[in-house]
Amino acid sequence: MTASPATNPLALVTGGSAGIGLELARLLAKDGHDLVITGSSDRVNAAAEDLRQSGVQVTPVRSDLATEDGTNAVIDAITDTGRPLDIAVFNAGIAIGGAFVDIPLQDHLRLIALNILSPVRMAHALIPGMARNGGGRILLVSSLSATTPTPYESVYGPSKAFLTSFGHSIREELSGTGVQITILHPGATATDFHARAGMGATEFGDNSWKNDPARVARQGYAALMAGETSLIGGDAATQEAGREHKRLSEEEKARRHAKMARPTAGQ
Repeated sequence: MTASPATNPLALVTGGSAGIGLELARLLAKDGHDLVITGSSDRVNAAAEDLRQSGVQVTPVRSDLATEDGTNAVIDAITDTGRPLDIAVFNAGIAIGGAFVDIPLQDHLRLIALNILSPVRMAHALIPGMARNGGGRILLVSSLSATTPTPYESVYGPSKAFLTSFGHSIREELSGTGVQITILHPGATATDFHARAGMGATEFGDNSWKNDPARVARQGYAALMAGETSLIGGDAATQEAGREHKRLSEEEKARRHAKMARPTAGQ
């Protein structure tokens, strides 16, 4: 049974209007968390309306997290609630498909701003309050791509490798504060992620073989609530790919990823 809104714990989900982020927000709402969710388009408002059907309060924040102002708008929305933050899910992120030198530098820098600078800014702003309140949970949504070179997504994989290392680093620093860090590494997931990355003409453009975002979200949420530190999200094939990434050379992993991410001839 959902608790009354006055006593519900509060959770933040960035990128909570679609895909894995929305599925995580649904799980949080089902468990009685009031929510602040973010998105870069108006569909964040539609997602908020859907989530309210669980009987919780939902504050949608439409903002561009690739900008400092957009990130600060989310931090301000949390502060304005006047409530302690119980859970923070840093899920927002993008990829860009194509050869590194063929992509405008500004596009690479925008990816870095969204995938790296925004979660660092938010973590720096929100963790002290969690620690003062005796603890909290943070879920960093990284990627299986954090464990391999990613040619034709040459800045995306490194951005997720940063997020993974960042999470492991601050977890150690926060030992004894009650603030818990869990890192989720989804494999390829059936969302519009690769389409938005301009990768429709690659093997990643086909969603038929990918993981169900609801399944990945359930795995990540269960790990977060159980206090696990790190996991791969996805089916048995995805789990095996994660194990394989530990065995293969960087050169072999790069060749394999290039084969899947390189645009098909004539595209």
